[in-house]
Amino acid sequence: MAASELWVCNLEAIGYREALVLQERVRAARQAELIPDTLLLLEHRPAVYTRGRRSAPGELSMGEAWYAERGIEIIDTDRGGKVTYHGPGQLVGYPIVRVEDVVAYVRLLERTLVEALSRIGVSARARDEEGPDYTGVWVQERKIASIGVHVARGVTTHGFAVNVEAQALIPFGWIVACGLPDVTMTSVESELGQDSVTVSDFRELAAASLAAALGHERRPLGRDQLEDALLTAPAAGPVETALGSTAPR
Repeated sequence: MAASELWVCNLEAIGYREALVLQERVRAARQAELIPDTLLLLEHRPAVYTRGRRSAPGELSMGEAWYAERGIEIIDTDRGGKVTYHGPGQLVGYPIVRVEDVVAYVRLLERTLVEALSRIGVSARARDEEGPDYTGVWVQERKIASIGVHVARGVTTHGFAVNVEAQALIPFGWIVACGLPDVTMTSVESELGQDSVTVSDFRELAAASLAAALGHERRPLGRDQLEDALLTAPAAGPVETALGSTAPR
C-alpha cells in the first residue's frame, strides 16, 4: 500500500443505510492506518432525504407520510449542513480521508468539483464568502452540488452530491432544499442541454479531480477488494438513524 494512494471504490447503486455502515467501517480502518484515503462513489437507491446537524423544523414541509407515499425515506445524519436529497441521477462521493482542517477540506471539495465540472463545459463556482448556508458548488445562482461532512479522530465521512441527470431535481422541489427557501437546484444535464454526460462519466472526472487535489495517485478497487482490506479493521460503533434503529456492523 503506497502512502500516496487514493483508493476509489465504485459501489454503483446502494441504499443509504448500507452506505452509512460501510463508511463507518472504512473510517475505522483509516483511523487505524490499515488503509489509505478512500473514496466511495455511488448512487443512492432507493431515494432518501437526509437531515444534517443544522437542519431546522419545516424543511420537510409536506410531512413524513407524504414523502413515504412517494417512496422517500427520511434519515437524520451527523454530517454538517441541512436537509438534502439523494437519489437516481445524482453522483454521491464519500471521501474517507485524514484531514487536519475541516474548513480547508470543505473548500478543497468545492474546488475539486468546480474543476471536474469545468472539464465538461459547466462553469461553476463556490460561494463560501456568503456564509455556511452557501457551502457547495453553484452555476451562477443555481446549486449543482451539495457538500456536508463529519470528522471523527481526524478522519472524514459523508462528502458531496452532484446532480448529473435532470431526474434528480424533482424531489428537491418538495423540500426547503439546503435550508434555502428560494434556492434553484440544477444539474449537469440541465446546464448542458443534453444527456451525453452520465453519472458514470462524471464519476471518473470527480475521482481524478479529488485524487489530484489530495496529491494522491488514484487506485480503483472493487467492493470485494475493499471488504478484504476491512477484515482486520477494528469494529465501528452503531449508527443511529432517524427512526431510532441501530444498523448492525
